[in-house]
Amino acid sequence: MSRKSYMEQACEAVPEFKTISEKFLRKYTIAGKSESCTRNYLMQISKMVLHFECSPLELSIDQMEEYLFHIRQNEKPSMSSFKHLVYGLRTLFSMFKNEKLYLALPPVSGSKALPVVFSQAEIKLILKTPRLLKHRVLFSVTYDCGLRISEAINLKINDIDFDRKQVHVRQSKHKKDRYVPVSKLTLKGIRQYLEVSNPQSWLFNGKVRGSQISREGIRHAFRSCVEKSGISKTVCIHTLRHSYATHLLEMGLDIVSVKNQLGHADIATTMMYLHIARSNPMAGFAPMEKLYNNAPR
Repeated sequence: MSRKSYMEQACEAVPEFKTISEKFLRKYTIAGKSESCTRNYLMQISKMVLHFECSPLELSIDQMEEYLFHIRQNEKPSMSSFKHLVYGLRTLFSMFKNEKLYLALPPVSGSKALPVVFSQAEIKLILKTPRLLKHRVLFSVTYDCGLRISEAINLKINDIDFDRKQVHVRQSKHKKDRYVPVSKLTLKGIRQYLEVSNPQSWLFNGKVRGSQISREGIRHAFRSCVEKSGISKTVCIHTLRHSYATHLLEMGLDIVSVKNQLGHADIATTMMYLHIARSNPMAGFAPMEKLYNNAPR
């Protein structure tokens, strides 16, 4: 029996939160916000509901500040949970016109920390470490195409264009489609994986054939891979995407092409990767083409 989500638990513990969360979800979906963003906001609000066992709209300012202080003190350096909670509450209080609590929320400054990235040698180690072919191909596709975790989950078999050597990424974070190059080496791995595993519909199936692989399934597999590889950096599956952008710049791709391949809405987001590499204009490509072609023979 699967464990109930934080939102399901919160709705059972505080019945009125069910109406609140449904309205939040409905309005955010209509506004075109990403599923990942909405889920993260509601998860953090649900944790707070479970902590106080009351509706978030009934909290006092002291209670809210006490909880935010606790999260801030115990959060990891990225402070993602703290940010998601503040952003979520800001939306919630605005939606239900609770001006008192809305005005009491703290400002959240953008992180100035630069992302951790793998070296090219570490990428090669990661891609050969997993025992399962499925995981080797999953990490290869994620790195070689610079995918977000949600984009890897939502890939369908027919999104892989073997002839044009492209992957069709559909309705990503900003509700936009894009095509990204994919290397011959990754395509060879995908063909082998399709033949051996015979997934249905989705490129990467979960435990039940025909279902999508889960976020937690990907994260668990990646954590296990990093541990086995002996890499000591503090990383996650998204580090493959950071490494993709950095390696493309190091290999000579210009910043605008990197932005387009990443699917960024604003080039300012892509600019953070320039701290590592200088860019020289050339045609778009997938990084594994150079990662292995330039290796000593």
